[in-house]
Amino acid sequence: MKLPSFSRSCLAFTRLFSLALAGCSGVALLTPAQAAASQPPNLLIIYADDLGWGELGCQGSKDIPTPHIDSIARNGIRFTQGYVAATYCSPSRAGLMTGRYPTRFGHEFNSVANQTGLRLDQRTIADRLKPLGYATACVGKWHLGAGPDYRPTKRGFDEFYGTLNNTPFYHPTNFVDSRVSEAVRAVPDPDFYTTDAYTERSLDWLERNQSRPWFLYLPYNAQHAPLQAPRKYLDRFSSMADERRRTFAAMMAAMDDGVGRILAKIRALGQEERTIVFFIGDNGGPTQSTTSSNGPLRGYKMTTYEGGPRVPFLAQWKGTWPGGRTYDLPVMNLDVLPTIVAAAGGKVAPEWQLDGVDLTPFVTGKVSSRPHETLYWRYGPQWAIRDGDYKLVVSRGGGGPEPELYDLAVDLRESNNLAGRMPAKVKELKAKWDKWSAEQAEPSAPDSPAKAKKAAKQNKKKTAAK
Repeated sequence: MKLPSFSRSCLAFTRLFSLALAGCSGVALLTPAQAAASQPPNLLIIYADDLGWGELGCQGSKDIPTPHIDSIARNGIRFTQGYVAATYCSPSRAGLMTGRYPTRFGHEFNSVANQTGLRLDQRTIADRLKPLGYATACVGKWHLGAGPDYRPTKRGFDEFYGTLNNTPFYHPTNFVDSRVSEAVRAVPDPDFYTTDAYTERSLDWLERNQSRPWFLYLPYNAQHAPLQAPRKYLDRFSSMADERRRTFAAMMAAMDDGVGRILAKIRALGQEERTIVFFIGDNGGPTQSTTSSNGPLRGYKMTTYEGGPRVPFLAQWKGTWPGGRTYDLPVMNLDVLPTIVAAAGGKVAPEWQLDGVDLTPFVTGKVSSRPHETLYWRYGPQWAIRDGDYKLVVSRGGGGPEPELYDLAVDLRESNNLAGRMPAKVKELKAKWDKWSAEQAEPSAPDSPAKAKKAAKQNKKKTAAK
């Protein structure tokens, strides 16, 4: 763009003055590359949908190659005991975005259509980073409310490209591109495939925002059912006899290719060493509906056995965090927010009441204790507490309402119930969980539309009163 003559004159004077000042002071001006390097780190969160714990090469999978996702573990850290704060969908995302247990603010179940969402008095990662000068975008599946006030562009994100609800289809009819309009529309292109489209928009957004510190939240809807994939990916797995597994593998290939292209773009922009990358599953795999494997773990999505909340959890920050390591103490998706705020030079205020912690001191070896001594889950009648290596759990697929006790240090499969032999430990952990549960809010985003309407009105009143 051609500058007006007055602006050009001022700009020329400013440059001459700056050069003179630098010469007098003996201080060299920063080059564009040096200026970029002095910025706070970027943040990329890739959130995979319904990806089982055992479905990556770095997690031990043999039948579906995932070289690009695996590279995050190779260049960074694989958290062998990475958890999410809820065992499915919207509550898991609410925990990630806020750094708080979603049960603290009633987000125990999925939000319903336009009626509810992430409570308006809760602040997202994007909300926390905007005052620090970050460009922010959400590209993918939001699932934290579709009403006007709940949308990403009202929750700290400059830009949104994706689906608002839990729309599993890979050629959706309720798509939003906020650069065009906030209106929900059908995708007209018959060859549109969400995984590829989310990758392309992410690449475009990174190019447009390379001069600022940025936060890109990329919640792919892969590997959620229904199993759908383009021919170009299906053809890679023509030798797979099981049609469902073949389609699942093709979907994985699309996501892995996308991750590879995005990581390559970050390298091409010269930003790899100042970009924190997280790759996390939103919950365990629903094995029966998609073939997604949770490896040796018992349970699956929507259960409180390990197969529900324990997920693939990888991260890298080249040059700052160690590379090619495993971290074997429990961490949670709640830790992402305080980690990036601290890395960006911000401060976590006590009134935020976060449950997550800054992971940097732990992964760099400055702190040797556990990031979390105790972790909690509540999902309706199902619940669990992990205290040290002991876990007390009531879960679907278990023995009923009586809690079961497992020592995860020696019983990852949760097959040896110790409750009958260790009643004192059962009593101790149950008392801890009861105390924590009593501090949580009543569910305000249930799956019942009638209850959801009532909860939405209550939330609106609470927000207005603040």
